[in-house]
Amino acid sequence: MIVARYQKYVLDFKRASGTSRGILTQKETWFLILEREGKKGIGESGILRGLSIDDRPDYEEKLQWVCDNIHLGKQNLYDGLTEFPSIQFGVEMAFLSLESENPLELFPSDFTTNKKSIPINGLVWMGEPSYMKEQIEQKIAEGFNCIKLKIGAIDFNKELELLQFIRTHFDAKTIEIRVDANGGFSPEEALSKLNQLHQFDLHSIEQPIKQHQIAEMAELCKQTPFPIALDEELIGIFSLDDKERILQEIKPQYIILKPSLVGGFQGTQEWITLAEKYKIGWWITSALESNIGLNAIAQFTFVLQSPMPQGLGTGGLYTNNFDSPLEVKEGQLWYNSDFKWSINLPNFNF
Repeated sequence: MIVARYQKYVLDFKRASGTSRGILTQKETWFLILEREGKKGIGESGILRGLSIDDRPDYEEKLQWVCDNIHLGKQNLYDGLTEFPSIQFGVEMAFLSLESENPLELFPSDFTTNKKSIPINGLVWMGEPSYMKEQIEQKIAEGFNCIKLKIGAIDFNKELELLQFIRTHFDAKTIEIRVDANGGFSPEEALSKLNQLHQFDLHSIEQPIKQHQIAEMAELCKQTPFPIALDEELIGIFSLDDKERILQEIKPQYIILKPSLVGGFQGTQEWITLAEKYKIGWWITSALESNIGLNAIAQFTFVLQSPMPQGLGTGGLYTNNFDSPLEVKEGQLWYNSDFKWSINLPNFNF
C-alpha cells in the first residue's frame, strides 16, 4: 500500500528576475512524497503564476485528491489530471522515484554515471542594459557557446545594441544566440522587429507574439527571416488531435517543451512524436523547478539524445535550492555521481 502526502515549498530568487510578464522574486512548488514499505519517492509539481494553465484556486485541492486516490496508480491518476499538467509531471516523477533503486536516479544512463553531459544554453535575464551586458560577458567567460536572451521588456533599440555588442566580438559560429520575446511583440510590429533582429544571425526567437493568435503566428512563421519557436503556444493544448492541428496550422520551425507546462514526460513525448512527423525541431526547457525537478527533466532529456543545446541551467537561481549533483561546466550540464544530495524536507530526507 502506498501512502502519499504533499508539501508546499517556496523558492526564493537570489535576485529579482525579469520577464516580459513581470518581475519574479519567488517560485511556488509542491513536492508529492510517496512511501511504500519504508521506501520513498518524490515528485515535484510547480506553477509559474500567470503562465501555467493550472494556476488556479483548486490546485492544492487537486494535489490532495491525488494523495487520497494514490491507489489508482500512475496512469489512472495521470489520465484524471488532464487540466493539471504540472501535477501530471509530479505524479509521473514520484512513481518513477518510488520504483527506482535510487529515488533520484529516474533514468539511469551515461549522464547519471558522469560519463556524458548535456549541452545547454546560458540564460541572460532581462534587466538594465548594463546588467544584461554583465550577464552576457559572464556566460561567455563560463564557456557557453549558446546563449539565450530574454527580450521584449526594455527598450527594443537597447536590446538591439546588446545583440550588436555580442556580434561585434563573437560571430554566429562562435556564439549561437537565441532570443525569447515571451509574446512581447504585437502582431502588427512583429515582422518588422524580426527583420531588424535578423542582422545579428540569430538561431531562433521564441514566441514573438502572444499565444492564441493562430492565423497571425502562422503568417509570421511563413514570412520570418529566421526560425520561430513556439513555447507558450503549447500550453493548455491537451488532446493529441489538438496538438497535431496546431502544428499543422502554424507550421513553426521549432517547438520548446517544458514538462511542467505540457503534461510531464508523457505529454512531452507526444509533442516530440508529432514534431518529428512534421519535421519540426524541438528542445526541452525547465520551468524554474528546484534541483529535484530539474534533475528529473535533465535525466529524461539525456535519454532522448538531442544534439541541440537544451534549456536546463536554472539550478543556481535560488537562495534555498537543494544541493544536488547537477553541475554546469563549459556550457554543459553534468551529473557528478560522487556528489551527495542534500534534501531536508519533513517527509523526505536524502
